[in-house]
Amino acid sequence: MNRPTHPWRVVVIYPTRSIEREEAHKFGDILTLERIERIYLDELESDSLGVGIVKLVLLPEETAVDLAKSLVEKSKVQLTDAVKQKNIIELLETIIVYKLPEKSREEIAAMFSLGDLKQTRFYRDAFADGEQQTKEEAVTRMLKLGLTLEVIAESLDLPLSVVQTIANSANNN
Repeated sequence: MNRPTHPWRVVVIYPTRSIEREEAHKFGDILTLERIERIYLDELESDSLGVGIVKLVLLPEETAVDLAKSLVEKSKVQLTDAVKQKNIIELLETIIVYKLPEKSREEIAAMFSLGDLKQTRFYRDAFADGEQQTKEEAVTRMLKLGLTLEVIAESLDLPLSVVQTIANSANNN
């Protein structure tokens, strides 16, 4: 029989103590077990970057931006590894992008004061999507003008196979 060396434990994370009271009737029997530990994020005094990120996910958008800004600054101070720092900042950006879907990438970058927006993965991904769409539109227009696939590929500095794929897609629509 396989017996674990350590007995199981469960950690339940609540944004506030009041949420627990709302959910108690659903899980009351389980929550009374000794092996259940509760954590209330609003009561944590931790200066941890990780705890801050968890709090950021749960905060309403009005207060999330301020916390995100402070977490960016904290990551610049606490993390000496440039790759880890960049990854944390990109994670923070991603969280804010999902919290503020109405904001443009420039507005989000301005909120963070990140300097060169073009260095962020969010910008690169969004720019690549926009650039691809622009090239597809250009190929379609050039085809309508009667240009050959080879001329279009050379003009737009695209591989011929990409131009052929776009042309096939345009013919199917």
